Amino acid sequence: MIVDEWSLWQRSGRRSERTISERARVISDFLNSTGADPITVTPMVIAGWMAGHGEWSQSTASTYHSYLMSFFKWLVMMDYRRENPMHKLQGPRRPERSPRPVSDSDLVTLFNTRMHRRTKVMILLAALAGLRVSEIARVRGEDIDRDAHRIHIVGKGGKHAWVPLHPLLVEVAAGMPQTGWWFPGTARPGDPIRSKSVSDIITGVMRRANIAGTPHALRHWYATTLLDEGADLRTVQELMRHSSVQTTQVYTKVPDKRRSEAVGRLNPFRAA
Repeated sequence: MIVDEWSLWQRSGRRSERTISERARVISDFLNSTGADPITVTPMVIAGWMAGHGEWSQSTASTYHSYLMSFFKWLVMMDYRRENPMHKLQGPRRPERSPRPVSDSDLVTLFNTRMHRRTKVMILLAALAGLRVSEIARVRGEDIDRDAHRIHIVGKGGKHAWVPLHPLLVEVAAGMPQTGWWFPGTARPGDPIRSKSVSDIITGVMRRANIAGTPHALRHWYATTLLDEGADLRTVQELMRHSSVQTTQVYTKVPDKRRSEAVGRLNPFRAA
């Protein structure tokens, strides 16, 4: 099947399995729903499929549009098609993203909620090191430099980085395995826990604590609080391991207090 070929091609470029499977799912759904041949499908068939899903959010529609664009671009590159039909379609406008950090009080409530020790370690890694759930799942004892108080992370796109450990994480690391996975999986011996399992575990505690949002809100808190405590945007970018400052800005909410203070410092008579 041509979707399998596309998946193999992405895998050769070291795309994450999560990304590959999600793209393949969407493209397969499109082909199965429309009964279209990817080699001959017309722009209007694609437009009809997109228009027929009014229940999608703006963000979802934009994401799925990008998957289709990538798929047909690959078909043209591999000489399966002469042109990309997506070029004749108007893409959905991607909504502006805004930071959604947990509040300081919610974070305190979360830590005071009863939970397993390993769950608290997961939450600390998200809030005090800014790790994504996929990165938390793959933490190994060998990733911790206990002398330099830092952690080695392999993030999106296989990017390697060292991030300083907060004193609380230094203390926690002393009680965690020095070798092997910190969070071993149970389904497949020798493998780490799945990213979705980490997400489900943290989300479960957040719900019990009556805190809205997802585990990623803890990473948002990390970035926002770093900025609020005086770190410059470039430093936050490095700690968040973003390739551009523009991406970091999505995560960094400027507190109302700082905005009010900035306005209060305006002096209309400064030239007098």
